[in-house]
Amino acid sequence: MLQSPQFLSFFSHLHELRDRLIKSLAAFVVCTVVVWNFLDPVIRFVVRPVGRIVFTSPVEAFNGRMTLAMTGGFLFALPVILYHFWKFISLGLTVKEQRYVRIFGPLSLAFFFLGVVFGYFVMLPISITFLLSFSSAWMVPMITVDKYISFVGTIVIASGVTFELPLILAFLARIGIATPEFLRQKRRYAIIMILITAAILTPPDVISQIILSIPLLVLYETGIFFARWAESQRDA
Repeated sequence: MLQSPQFLSFFSHLHELRDRLIKSLAAFVVCTVVVWNFLDPVIRFVVRPVGRIVFTSPVEAFNGRMTLAMTGGFLFALPVILYHFWKFISLGLTVKEQRYVRIFGPLSLAFFFLGVVFGYFVMLPISITFLLSFSSAWMVPMITVDKYISFVGTIVIASGVTFELPLILAFLARIGIATPEFLRQKRRYAIIMILITAAILTPPDVISQIILSIPLLVLYETGIFFARWAESQRDA
């Protein structure tokens, strides 16, 4: 029995997705190994906002180092991961729309690392200062390796992901899926979703959620501006 072209196309896309996932995973593993070999200076840099951290179980230091190595491996492998992501997305676009990938691909990488920088140098110090302000003579902070590294990783990755919002909105407008008018009409719903997203992505403290929500609101408005520009370029 002959298979339909759509059926063959579906499995060819699955094959393409598998290959790109394998290549992305390989890049992640290689970068994680590299970061592991240079982990001590990375730990000193990450621990700088609190000065020092402790571990309370024999395996906690190893788990913390592994988490940090994997986080660093993901960040260093991100150019490769985004490359394969956009190449796979381009399979479903027209030839004209594929040209947008050459613009939005590098910009997505730049915006992500801009978010990482914002998360580490702005969100993290403010959150730590607020949370440690509750210490006292009878409540002495003893920050453990595993908890602290997970805290830092959550903040920087969440911040990097949220900084992609303007590009996502602009890309959707560029290919005709979203319009600036639609985004403005749904602003109230977007604000609710932003607050929910900030609560999910950040550690369970109000300050981190507020610090992430404010840039998200600004980024949403920036995304509307980018969407208006992208729509005008598409119409032209």
